[in-house]
Amino acid sequence: MFENLTDKLQRVFKNLRGEGKLTAENMEQALREIRMALLEADVHFKVVKELIANIREKAMGEEVLTALSPSQQVVKIVRDELVKILGSHHSRLRFSNDPPTSILIVGLQGSGKTTTTGKLARWLSKNGHDPLMVSVDVYRPAARKQLAVLGRQLNLPVYEGKPEEEKDPVRLARSARVQAVQSGKDVVLVDTAGRLHIDDALMEELAQLKEALRPTEILFVADAMTGQDAVKSASQFHERLGITGIILTKMDGDARGGAALSIRQVTGQPLKFVGVGEKLDALEPFHPDRMASRILGMGDVLSLIEKVEEQIDQKQAEQMQRKILENEFTLEDFRDQLVQLRKLGPLESLLKMMPEIGPLKGMRNVEIDEKELTRVVAIIDSMTPQERRNHMIINGSRRRRIAKGSGTTVQEVNRLLKQYGQARKMMRSLTGGFMGKRMAKKMAKMKLPPALPRGFR
Repeated sequence: MFENLTDKLQRVFKNLRGEGKLTAENMEQALREIRMALLEADVHFKVVKELIANIREKAMGEEVLTALSPSQQVVKIVRDELVKILGSHHSRLRFSNDPPTSILIVGLQGSGKTTTTGKLARWLSKNGHDPLMVSVDVYRPAARKQLAVLGRQLNLPVYEGKPEEEKDPVRLARSARVQAVQSGKDVVLVDTAGRLHIDDALMEELAQLKEALRPTEILFVADAMTGQDAVKSASQFHERLGITGIILTKMDGDARGGAALSIRQVTGQPLKFVGVGEKLDALEPFHPDRMASRILGMGDVLSLIEKVEEQIDQKQAEQMQRKILENEFTLEDFRDQLVQLRKLGPLESLLKMMPEIGPLKGMRNVEIDEKELTRVVAIIDSMTPQERRNHMIINGSRRRRIAKGSGTTVQEVNRLLKQYGQARKMMRSLTGGFMGKRMAKKMAKMKLPPALPRGFR
């Protein structure tokens, strides 16, 4: 997400750093380039106008122009203004004091409401809640079947209704709420019907559901790929229904980011979640400060750590830390680390969370061959337990057998063993001395493998 905008802003800041001194002239040039970058990213023109005016006012101040590192000051100002545009602070879901909490999921047809309902149910379940889902889209039986399938995949309950309710969205929703009370569920997620466009019939139905359920949240689901169309429809829904928050789907496929940068400012309602992939765990709470850092190429290490903590077993991580410190890291451990890494999602998305500094500079645009990881795991799985624990016994005949068993070549086996040897050598140097031990502990706590096979660099 935001790749195009990030690249252009990075170039602007690089040019500013190249200037011996920051002046009104080169600052105006930078502002013109920032303005063009934002407009090309499909950010709403009113939002761009306000953003540039705020940056200009603060960047032209005497304390910035005379600062020791004015370009860094400008980066900070741009980041602060982006955070403000995106919403200043993380907006949490609100819950009723008298459970169950009702949450209406609304939006146009095709925006991803049903899948988002499933993702949100999973997120709620993982965060201490007990949700019940219901689809009140009585016009598309496929939508209700889709939610039922998602419920089975997630092992979470879906209220499917009685035959007499099948054509009445309000009765379905009310019955789901009664079911939630009787079964002790604390949240009811109501997946509503959509249309290809906003019409009076749709809005009347949603107004009736709002009146019947008195929901704590009305979340508008918008497709980030549609850019300013998503912003426009969110505004119309808010005017007619009064939404309380927005979930942007398909953020992982949106290289421009105009909707994310415009929707809060135009509607006045906060972005609460973003969908970052097709899997049911690919829903993230929206943090304006973290997103601003991602846009400026500063990474999002906090979100990366949260993702790691959610997916990686703590006991295994502690065992791995001990092995790294005691230089007992085997091929078996190397394989286990790669398998753990796969749980975190596509590696390209993980790299984009890393800051663009030092050796990580340029990693954000690296193309990753996920099949390489599968090949490496297959090679190690084709070894005997003894070979995995002691790579020194793997001679020529063993290498040929391993290559044949894994469907790879001897050259690929040799390359893996060479990279593993380099990783062990690096770890020996890391764990030497007090500072080395501290660095090794930090690596282990991040729970990432110390070296990746070729194709992941």
